[in-house]
Amino acid sequence: MIDIHSHILPGVDDGARTLTESVEIVRVLTEMGVTDIVATPHFIAESNYESSRYDNMRKLMELKKALETEAINVKIYLGNEIYIDRRIKDLLKAGKIATLAESKYLLVEIPLNEEYANYEDILMDLMNCGYKVVLAHPERYAIIEKDFEIARELYRNGVLFQCNLYSILGKYGRNAKKAIRKLAKEKLIFTFGSDIHHPGDVEKMKKQHSLAIKKYLKYYNEAELKKLLVGNPAKIIGG
Repeated sequence: MIDIHSHILPGVDDGARTLTESVEIVRVLTEMGVTDIVATPHFIAESNYESSRYDNMRKLMELKKALETEAINVKIYLGNEIYIDRRIKDLLKAGKIATLAESKYLLVEIPLNEEYANYEDILMDLMNCGYKVVLAHPERYAIIEKDFEIARELYRNGVLFQCNLYSILGKYGRNAKKAIRKLAKEKLIFTFGSDIHHPGDVEKMKKQHSLAIKKYLKYYNEAELKKLLVGNPAKIIGG
């Protein structure tokens, strides 16, 4: 598996707090078969989550060195989980935020619990500028849980969906579980991610991994599922 959504950089957002926690998370992910990880710290303008691309890269280098010391074999790249904002293009030009693994793909998050506010205008503008928009965990958004046609419309307009792998087991509640079943049934998912934050979470994921895969095999054959877990995220990393 290639994981394009993770919060493994130490001390930059609500994910790993220390370098030790970061190493432990990555260790367990590799034990689960993860070969490549994109670190995607939150970027929310005018909040506590505004670490710069420069600072995040420095943290990434520290993590890579620690992983080498521990002989943990994994490739790690930098990105951001970018909270929807009309200034995204300016932030990219200023080098404040990062695309996924230096590609044209952007991981974008919208508010979890707000009513629909025509975020599609911002997403379409980014795509018109040559970026490929990957919407983080669409199954978790109240607007999609309430009106699934919004997901269909975003998909038709070229937005790619990154779902959290363990949503299908109810990790984010009944509504998210129901929404991801619909996304899977209609084959709208482009790729998966762990959205991992803490060592305790990853240990639980390791125990539930086989069950989650079994659930998805109700909607995808093995080749299709491998494409979502490996093939499509490899396209992101490859640019």
